[in-house]
Amino acid sequence: MLAQLRMARADPTYDRRLLRFTAPDLLSIDDLGLRPLQHDEPLDLYEAIRQRYERGALIITSNRAVEEWGPLFKDDLLASAAVDRLLHHSHVLVMDGETYRNPRARRRAQEPTTH
Repeated sequence: MLAQLRMARADPTYDRRLLRFTAPDLLSIDDLGLRPLQHDEPLDLYEAIRQRYERGALIITSNRAVEEWGPLFKDDLLASAAVDRLLHHSHVLVMDGETYRNPRARRRAQEPTTH
């Protein structure tokens, strides 16, 4: 999403491209905060959140706690506005445990320990 919006800033398609992400009933953003947001990405993310606020469902996955999302936006006011909208009417699920993406780690966790 952010790469497409960055490219759309170079031509007159930004509004149409943003609508692509704000119009559907559900938008899912996976791994927010995995890498730092760069250039206009904080603004683009905020704009997507703002336009979806109370209009469409949004699922965000992240390995970071919500309290760590603020610095991603590199602007305290922008971060506050985005996080306020995200948390209003939200359900935050915190999952703790082994990864399910690495089957070896899961098998090791299930193996009996011998000493």
